[in-house]
Order: sequence, then C-alpha cells, then structure tokens
Amino acid sequence: MSGTSAEVALVSVNVAFPSVIGHHGGEEVRSGIDKRPVSVASLMLDNLNLEGDGQADLEVHGGVDKAVYAYPSEHLGWWSAELGQDLGPAAFGENLTVAGWLEGDVCIGDRWSWGEAVLEVCQPRWPCFKLGIHRGDDGVVAAFRRSGRTGWYLRVLQPGMVPVAGPVEVLSRHPEGVTVAECHVAAVPGAMAIERLVEVAGLEPLAEEWRHTLARRIVAAARDQAGG
Repeated sequence: MSGTSAEVALVSVNVAFPSVIGHHGGEEVRSGIDKRPVSVASLMLDNLNLEGDGQADLEVHGGVDKAVYAYPSEHLGWWSAELGQDLGPAAFGENLTVAGWLEGDVCIGDRWSWGEAVLEVCQPRWPCFKLGIHRGDDGVVAAFRRSGRTGWYLRVLQPGMVPVAGPVEVLSRHPEGVTVAECHVAAVPGAMAIERLVEVAGLEPLAEEWRHTLARRIVAAARDQAGG
C-alpha cells in the first residue's frame, strides 16, 4: 500500500524557464511546463519557485500556492498506455516526480521536510489547455481531470537549499485527513454532498483558489437542493 512510509521517494526533480510550447488561437503559447530533470546536487527553493524554474502566465500559474508540483511516478505506466506515448519523469510538467505516495494517501495540510525547506500540501491540480499542447493531445486535459490522477501542489513554508537526491520526509500529517483525491472529487460538479463540500472548503490549509472553486460548487449544490 502506498503512503505507509514516512519518506517520499524522489524519482526526479524537474525545472524549466518559460518557452514557446506551441500555438493556440493563432497565438504563440509560452509556458514553463516543458520541464527537464536536473543533474546538480542541490537547488535553492524559495517561496515561489525552485531554482531554474518559472511560469509564463502568473495570473493563472505559479504563486505561493503553486510553488512546487508533485506527481506520482506510479501513474506514468497507465498514462503511457492511455495516450500511446512513452512517458517518463516530468511528463506532466511536475517539479517532483515522486514514488510511494498517491492522491489517496496524501492529505491537504501534510507537511514535508526537504533539506532546509518545509513544504505544505495545499491543492490538487486542475490543468488548463497548455497540458494538451505539451502532450500533443487535446483530450488529455479532460482525461486528466476525469482520472483523478492529478498530483498535488505544495506551498513553501520555509525556503532553503534542497538536495536533488532527497530525502523528502513526511514531517506531519494533517489531522483532518482530507486527501488530495477527495479534494479533487469535491471540485467535480455534483460529485459530493453539500455538507461534505462545506467541510472540505473550510479546511484551513486549502489553497484560496481551490476554496473559491468549492464555494461555487456549494452555491450550485444549494440551488439544486432548492429546486433550481
């Protein structure tokens, strides 16, 4: 069973500065999604980025609640078959390709210790059209959301130098126990009872952006309960 170890295995650490990844609506699309594994021994992690990493559209991507993106390597075989592509680390633009922990194991508010840095899990990923451009498949965005194989974002509570080879230790588990998987389900329209939606939305470590998404789901669910 995943998530039984107090250590998160680092398969790869990946970074990229923004570059042109394709075109959309006749316009060039720039993104930092085309990440590559790094080979240096350590990197500086600040409140917004790993050293050598960046985002093109800071209104949508990046920020303190999207400082680091982790994705389970266990999903890559499934996606390789689903997309007909040979996928490896950084396939979905993640900073950390990890092993041993899945969305059903990791909880919102869990804290990780990585070198000098301390990170906190704060939201699942809900990708935009740029993932489709990156993977050369427009259908991957919807498939990603349906699958629940989302990975998760972490905010940086304490910046510092981080070792590329790890280790990453699970410093603490959040007592509420709301997993990344359940948080993702909460964002799917009509997938969760309004009472539980309210509880998940009130989780203190949850990213503000995700909280706003759930607030809209709560309003819609209340309207449905009232008969429209």
